[in-house]
Amino acid sequence: MPPRPRMLAAAIVAALALGAQAVPAAAADNPDGDAATTTSRGVEIPAFYTPPSELPGADGTLIRHEPLPLALSLPGIDGPLPGRATRLMYKSTDANGEPVAVTGAYIEPAARWRGDGPRPLVAVAPGTMGQGDQCAASMALEHPLRLNGQTVSVGYEDLSVYRLLLRGVAVVVTDYVGLGTTDRLHTYVNRVDGAHAVLDAVRAARSLDSASVTSESRVGLFGYSQGGGATAAAAELQPSYAPDVPLAGTYAGAPPADLTQVTKAIDGSDLAGALGWSLNGFLQTEPALRPIAARYINEAGQDALKDLSTMCVGDALFGYGGDSSTDWTKTGQSISDVIRAEPALQAFLAEQRIGSLKPAGPVRVATGTSDDLVPHGQARRLAVDWCGKGAQVTYVPVLLPGVGSGLLNHFAPLLTDQGNAISWLTDRLSGEPAGSNCWSMPVQP
Repeated sequence: MPPRPRMLAAAIVAALALGAQAVPAAAADNPDGDAATTTSRGVEIPAFYTPPSELPGADGTLIRHEPLPLALSLPGIDGPLPGRATRLMYKSTDANGEPVAVTGAYIEPAARWRGDGPRPLVAVAPGTMGQGDQCAASMALEHPLRLNGQTVSVGYEDLSVYRLLLRGVAVVVTDYVGLGTTDRLHTYVNRVDGAHAVLDAVRAARSLDSASVTSESRVGLFGYSQGGGATAAAAELQPSYAPDVPLAGTYAGAPPADLTQVTKAIDGSDLAGALGWSLNGFLQTEPALRPIAARYINEAGQDALKDLSTMCVGDALFGYGGDSSTDWTKTGQSISDVIRAEPALQAFLAEQRIGSLKPAGPVRVATGTSDDLVPHGQARRLAVDWCGKGAQVTYVPVLLPGVGSGLLNHFAPLLTDQGNAISWLTDRLSGEPAGSNCWSMPVQP
């Protein structure tokens, strides 16, 4: 495993390539007058991100919006390049059927759409950002790098957003349930919460007066890692949850489709902190699991979970990279061992499994063959499961050698395949038919 400072430095250099502002966010005006700013690891969270006491009834309804300054923006004849951004808060429904406020951002591109039909819309589901509110992707569009001595937040997802904008595609980014919004903890990798947040972001963007997209615009979904799981789940749940949001295409890169396998893989890895985010999210969604956690999690584990609940990816790499969950339990068992011993945990994770429903529209599943952080095998299994249900699947194994670091094995395919993934998705947004290579799965790695 590479030294933690070296991994952290690599992440920082990547962010600096995008542009950086390591300063606290300024407080936003609060249109409801019932919220105040909060602070997370020295970063002031604008009052905009505190939900009102009452939420609208319809999913996807805009609660509030305001201009969002992009860190990387140039003046243009027809407006700023690559586009004009708006911060959003919209209503969604969580996994327990309860109303919830979600934040995000919509970006109207300056570039003209040159494909067939009206300007399309892509909902970008970010990869793992962390669990602290300061890690939210909408804030990262304004501050690609936060480095204040207490937190390190890197807006690496900005790259995919800008690449789509340059093609004339409108983009809406979701922050997910509880990330950014200050009223609850982020339910990391929750299948239903992630899917609903993505689909309702589309609804919110289409209702924005300043947006050029309408209900006639083709819609695509784009996500890698945590985002790949969210878009995969959204493609499965769209027919029942959002029939008004037909999907032209869905890209699901390195999706964590089987959390039982992913939990085992990340334990002791570079990104071991994600195990804490997962546990925190599980307990947020299902309070009935808390007595089980109390029986197993020791004081060190409790401290770690609390610490991680306000961390971003950079913080977790530096603070918990390589750690083992055996240090968090009273029995010395790993979290995977605890899951095997507790039927309630097994049942909960089984409900999170992606692949039990046929996805709507064509889907593209990409996975690095050497990915041992979000294991290649379980991502490939998702494609197989979908093929078995008659879905229109394009499966792409990204052939890269393993380099001894789980983090690099996971993120190298993201960069290697991103251009091809965007091209595939924009073809679907132009109305070009998608093929399927399900027939080749028996010989695909």
